[in-house]
Amino acid sequence: MNLPSVTVLIAARPGQAEVKAATASRALDYPADKLEVIVARGRQPSAQRNAALKAARGELIYFLDDDSVPGSGNLRRAVPHFNDPAVKMAGGPNLCPPDAPELEQVFAAVLASWLAFGPSRARYTPVGALRETTEKELILCNLVSRREALVQLGGFNEALYPNEENALMDELQKRGGKLIYDPQFFVHRRPRSSLKAFARMLLTYGRGRAEQFRLHPTLGSALNFIPPLFCVYLLFLLPALIWRWLPAAILLAPLAVYALALLGQGLALCARRESRLATFETNQPGRQRTPLRQIFESVAAMPLIILTHVLYGLGFWRGLFTKLEPFSEASSAPVTLETLVH
Repeated sequence: MNLPSVTVLIAARPGQAEVKAATASRALDYPADKLEVIVARGRQPSAQRNAALKAARGELIYFLDDDSVPGSGNLRRAVPHFNDPAVKMAGGPNLCPPDAPELEQVFAAVLASWLAFGPSRARYTPVGALRETTEKELILCNLVSRREALVQLGGFNEALYPNEENALMDELQKRGGKLIYDPQFFVHRRPRSSLKAFARMLLTYGRGRAEQFRLHPTLGSALNFIPPLFCVYLLFLLPALIWRWLPAAILLAPLAVYALALLGQGLALCARRESRLATFETNQPGRQRTPLRQIFESVAAMPLIILTHVLYGLGFWRGLFTKLEPFSEASSAPVTLETLVH
C-alpha cells in the first residue's frame, strides 16, 4: 500500500520544555521515511501553524496541540479516510484522560454536554458513527488535513484566532470539500486546570465565534446567538419583574424551561458518563471511576453549564465589536521551527 507522507504539526510556546504531543508523535505507528514532526514555537498558534505549513513536506498535515497525546495507531486510522479525493479534513474528539484531577473531569463533563456546547460536544466526547460533518464537530488539536487544500486557501486567517480553523473548514466545504468526523480517532488532552482558566477559555470561545461570524456569516452559527441572547434576558429579567413590564409567569417561563433542561442534562450526563466509562476508559490507566464519582461529576457540572452560557454569551458580545488585526512578529515572539527525528 502506497502511504502518503505526513507532517505532524505542533504549536508550542517559546522555551516550553515538555511538549507531550512531540513525545507521543515519535511513537506513532507510521513509516519513518513518510513521517515528519515539526514543533512551531511562538505566541500566536495560527501564525505558528502557517509558518510550519510553508516548511512542511507531508502530503497530509496532522495538527496537534502541544498537550495532545495521540494513540500510536492514530495515523493508520485517519489516513484511509483520504482515499476519497473529496475528503479535505478528518478529525475526532479530544478526551479527558481518566487519571486527570477531579475538577478537570467536571470540566470535561461540561464540554461533553449537549446543553452547554450543542453539536460541538462531539469535539470532547465520541458521538455517533463515522460520518461527513461540519466545522461544528471538528477541533484543531486532533485534525488531519490535505496540505494542498490549506495552501490553496492561504493557510489560517491569523486575525481570527481561536476560530481560524472553523472559518477555513467552512471555506473548504463551500468549495466542495468533505470533512470527516471519526469518533474512534481521538487523542487524550487535559481540560483547563482551574476555574479561572476555564472561564477565560469560555470568554475566548465566545469572542472567537463572534469574530468569525462577522467575517464569515453562516446559518451554522445561528445556535451561537443563544448564549448572548440569554445574557440579555437575564440582564432585563429583574427590572422587568420589579416594574412589571409583563406578568411574572410570562417573564419567568423561559427560566423555568431552562431549569428543566438543565435537570434533564444532569440526568443524561450521569447515564452518558457511565456508558463512556465502560466503552472508552476500561482499558485506560488511571484511578478506578465509580458510579458515585460519575454522579458527583455530573451534578457538579450543572452550575458550570450555566456559567458556560453566561461567559460564552459575554465573550460573544465582546467579539462583535473587537478590532481584528493580523498577527505581527514585531509585537510578539518570532516563530521558530524545530524538525524532530521520528
